[in-house]
Amino acid sequence: MTTPAPDQSPAPGQSPAPGQSPAPDQPPGTGLPAVLYPLQPDHPELVAPFAALVARTGARRLWLCQSFRAEPHQVLAHLAGMGHTVPVGTAVTLLPLRHPYEAALQARSLALLTDRPVVAGYGIGTPEFAEGLAPEPYRSPRTAVGEYVTSVRALLDGRSVAHDGAYHRLHGALPPVGPHAPVEVGAGVLRPGMARTAGATADVAITWMTPPPYVRDVLVPRLAAGAAGAGRAARPRVATAVHVAVRRPGRDPRRLAEAAAGTHLRVPHYADMLRRAGVDPDAADPAAELLRADVVVTGTPGEIAATLARYRSVGVDEILLNPTATLLTEGVHAAVDDLEEILAAVGARGG
Repeated sequence: MTTPAPDQSPAPGQSPAPGQSPAPDQPPGTGLPAVLYPLQPDHPELVAPFAALVARTGARRLWLCQSFRAEPHQVLAHLAGMGHTVPVGTAVTLLPLRHPYEAALQARSLALLTDRPVVAGYGIGTPEFAEGLAPEPYRSPRTAVGEYVTSVRALLDGRSVAHDGAYHRLHGALPPVGPHAPVEVGAGVLRPGMARTAGATADVAITWMTPPPYVRDVLVPRLAAGAAGAGRAARPRVATAVHVAVRRPGRDPRRLAEAAAGTHLRVPHYADMLRRAGVDPDAADPAAELLRADVVVTGTPGEIAATLARYRSVGVDEILLNPTATLLTEGVHAAVDDLEEILAAVGARGG
């Protein structure tokens, strides 16, 4: 590919030096959790109440998942245009959808348009999805993710990339722009192998439904080992999405757990991760297993805040509050109410 001719703009004022990760927008393990909008929106207006919640509460960030309805980068840019200029993240977009050059351009564009920190997270998705788009199956998902994240990080750092790998080819650089908010590059992580790869390449390891002991005993050590093996000074930050729902009259915790995570129990890589973590997805009462292991966290706002503190204690640096259960069963307003009460309870504990 031919590198676009550089313009006369100054080099990015907040880019890290080559080989260094950008500084996180908060010190690790401090402050309020982030907010995750976990569905695929048809229009940014559906996400706006969650962006407004982040703005008025000081929640750490607004995260979106991959959407095949309204595309997440465009939704976040639209929200910024509406005045919702908050830190944002994607958890995760699927790398078979875009070349690393396009991924870096989209991430940097969000930082320019929002003027707020961005976490750009990437993952492969299911093998079937990848096989439907890629010229050949990903024989090594770890290699595919590691090469992709490395190229995106280098482009965001202002470097020229010359890469001819098994899964993408890239020869070029992004044209320079003026100062912008920092962009961290994340990788979706569920199992030990990908944790080691993320440790060597990513700024943030983004995990879903990973119980606290599994984070502490399996993922964090592999992240640290991957970082050490690559000569990095520190492991990536850990950002973990946690299903939450406030206990209220008429709410059945098991029904909430099934609504939140039942679909994931039937996805092979999630089921395998849960088994490794001591959670039986094939149990007679899988919802009870999810509740027992704090994969789905219910209770009063104060009880939920206490459980979230346990996630922090095992090495989770950023918690993504995932209101899927309430959002699916009772709607947007109930989900926002849950999140607001949980954020207040976490704040009352000192973050």
